[in-house]
Order: sequence, then structure tokens, then C-alpha cells
Amino acid sequence: MEFGIYETLMLACLVLLLGRYLVHKINFFTKYNIPEPVVGGFVVAIISWIIFGVYGLEFEYHKQLQNSMMYIFFASIGLNADFAQLIKGGKPLIIFLLVAALYIIMQNGLGVALANLLGLDSRFGLMAGSITLTGGHGTAIGWAKDFLASGKPLVGAEEIGMACATFGLIFGGTIGGPLAYRLLKKNNQETLSPEEIKHRDDTHEISTKAFPKEKVTYRSVMLTVTLLAICLVLGRALSDWNEQFDFKLPTFVWCLFIGVIIRNTLSHLFKMEINNEPVDILGNVGLSIFLACALMSLKLWLIIDLALPVLIILIAQVIMMILFAYYITYRAMGKDYDAVVLSAGHCGFGMGATATAVANIQAVTNRFGPSYKAFLIIPMVGAFFIDILNALILNIFLTFM
Repeated sequence: MEFGIYETLMLACLVLLLGRYLVHKINFFTKYNIPEPVVGGFVVAIISWIIFGVYGLEFEYHKQLQNSMMYIFFASIGLNADFAQLIKGGKPLIIFLLVAALYIIMQNGLGVALANLLGLDSRFGLMAGSITLTGGHGTAIGWAKDFLASGKPLVGAEEIGMACATFGLIFGGTIGGPLAYRLLKKNNQETLSPEEIKHRDDTHEISTKAFPKEKVTYRSVMLTVTLLAICLVLGRALSDWNEQFDFKLPTFVWCLFIGVIIRNTLSHLFKMEINNEPVDILGNVGLSIFLACALMSLKLWLIIDLALPVLIILIAQVIMMILFAYYITYRAMGKDYDAVVLSAGHCGFGMGATATAVANIQAVTNRFGPSYKAFLIIPMVGAFFIDILNALILNIFLTFM
């Protein structure tokens, strides 16, 4: 059964509403920051699996809507990547980026090595590596589509990608807190009272609270829509041009890079102010619809034979994340309280997403006091810089595979 673009859009929105309802009703999803489209989408995917098993009926959804929403999401990441913020973050931000880049390399190295050992296609090692764990659900589907469209299609890539990304979210939110508490106990750090934490927060020159959001206007939304459209057109054109070379970048990566160029050219060459708020809003809308379309399209019956080998790779990734954060992130960031909080945050977006990382550092700082360095670095790195690094490193891996 095939659905057109309007039916697909309607169903995707209903999936989002279902996911929102379930997330608010079931504490497990809230605790581990499982996104609403992931919850609703997996429910629909499971129902589709049952229908396929009983009646042999498959559902096909409009692919172009999903692809367009994916490109909008990645273009929005690029449009948010103001490199002036990188400079403002100073030396600690640069060090943390280098640490994160090293971990991406190790994450993919471990995934590919274990995939080869278990007799899987090496690309499944990348799917159970930084594509899903550092990249998250959006990056997972983006690369899965590229793998499926290649000369040697990777069957089950989307299903495995979604499962790995969800696994990462759960464990990224699970291991960060205990690891931080272990390091704090080692340093004899005492729990602070709520009054002491509030006093430190109120008297510090930087607040851990979110910065005030800029006002969204008709003009700022129209400018954002225009910039996103330019990113999509140029990204698609560059992707088509890139087809003639051996070294290829997926279309969504081109859209991201065009967004980076546009943002930094307008901001620093033409001194043009870009309102981040409508970029975030439209990017999140694109991501939500894109994920809802992707997840309700999953054919879970394709990955039964891959489940155990991929699970082994994921468990190994969890162990490596714990060891890396404990022995490398903590030491590289200065072996102090801020380093402890950053290590917990690294577990969050190294295995899950920026939201998981922020939840980890909030859990630690709510008991042991504020860490302004962590609240500056983690959202900045997790929001866009890590996606750019991830895309570059993944392409290097694919070149040599």
C-alpha cells in the first residue's frame, strides 16, 4: 500500500502526536530523553511488522518529503554554526573538540573491527559507531539512505541505525551520572545544599540558565526559509557535481556545509545579524517530520539476523565510552570539577545526543554545584561542531574501506 505526499505528511504528524502523548505518560521515555518521533515511530513500525506478519501487507511512504525534511534539518545545523562562538569558547573548547574527534575515530575503529570479526559488512560497524552514537537518529537515517543508494546496498541500514541510536540515547543517559559520581568520590567532592548551589549560581557572572531567546518575526522567519532553500538548492547541485569523483559526500552533508558557509559569510563578511531562534524552530520541525517518516517506514523484520552481532558491538561501545571519559576526557580537561561534569556530558552526546548530555550535566550540577565551563562547552560542541567533525571523519573512514 502506497501513500502520497499529503497522506505521508498527515501520518507523520499523527505519529508525532502519538509520540508526544506516550512520552508524557511513560516516565522511562522522559527520563532517558527519548525523542517523541522515535517513540511514536517505533510504535507504528511494530504495528507494521505485525500487519506484515499476519497479512503480508507492506506500507510505502512518500520518500521525497522525508528527504526534504532531512536536508532542512542538516542545513539548519550549518546555519547555526557561527565560528565566532568557537573562538569565544577559548582553549578549553578547542581541547574538548579534539578529545571528541579522537573519540569518534576510536568509536568507528572499534565498530569496523568488530563488524569484520563478526562477519558483517564494515558499514554496519560505522552504523553502530559514530553515525548513530555520536550523530543520533537524524545522522543515522541520512547515512543509511546513502548506504542503501550505493552500488552495494546495505539492507537493514535504516532499521539498524534507528535501533543503535535509541540504544545510545538510553545508555548515554545511564552511564554519565555514575561515572561522574565515581570521579567526584575519588576527589572527595561533597554534595552541596540547594541554598549553596543557588548562591553560587546567583553570584557568578555567567548564568547556567539558557540565554534569552531572540524575538521571532515574520521577517526573520522568511529570511530563514530563504537561507534554508538556498542551502537545499546548492547542496543538491554540489551533490550532483560530486558524483563524478571517487570521494563522495552525501547530499545532506553538502547542505550542512553550505549552511556553515552562508552563516559565517553573512555574519562576518557582511556583518548581517542572523536570528538563531527561527533557524532552531524550523530545523526542529524538519527533524521531527523527517524522523517520524523514517521510523514509521522501518521494516523491522529485515534485521532479526543482525540483532545479536550489532548488540555485541554496542555493548563494546558502551564499555569504551566509560573508559574513555574516565581516563581521557577527565584528564584532558584538567582533572578538576569542571572536567568531571564535562566527562558526564561527553557520555551523553558520545552515546546519545546533546539533550542527553545536558541532562547528565544538570543531574551532576544539581547535587554538586554549577559548572559554567560545562554549560558553555557541551551545548556548543553538541549542537553543531560535532556534526561537522563527524561528517569529515566518517568520509575519511569510507574512503579507506
